[in-house]
Amino acid sequence: MTTANKITILRMVLVPVLVILMYLDFPGHVYWALAVFIIASISDFLDGYIARHYNQVSNFGKFMDPLADKLLVIAAMMIFVEQGYMPGWALLIVVARELAVTGLRLIAVDNGRVIAAAWSGKIKTASTMVGIILMMLIGIPQDVRWLNTLVWIIIVLTTVYSGAEYFYKNRDVLKMD
Repeated sequence: MTTANKITILRMVLVPVLVILMYLDFPGHVYWALAVFIIASISDFLDGYIARHYNQVSNFGKFMDPLADKLLVIAAMMIFVEQGYMPGWALLIVVARELAVTGLRLIAVDNGRVIAAAWSGKIKTASTMVGIILMMLIGIPQDVRWLNTLVWIIIVLTTVYSGAEYFYKNRDVLKMD
């Protein structure tokens, strides 16, 4: 097993740890959850770098790395929805984009084509990770509720833009015969 794959597995293990820490009620539990989320987010960039730089790209990594990323983000955002930090429709947009882009990539692969990650997708990922970190830090006190709202709006906007760009740039993949 490669180092990159071990890091991806670690990220998968950190997802339930994050969820448990977010639900537990002890002093500082949010900060422990924040630390877990930050470690998991950094591991996303680290495993990708190691896989490419040290030629450790594998089918396992190609499958599990994006799955781990999606589970991490969706788990955190589901908790935010439950806690009233963001609306459920915002999470639905994020999930729908992820499923749609994954479907587009599957169709492309079936046609012998690989759709690489676009810069807008990387910006979406970075803004989502930073946004979730900010939301964990600020919570929902009335005096900064506007900042919380701004964060999830940015997440939704970058999500919609990157999804639209993927489909526009790869629209030929969906042409009907």
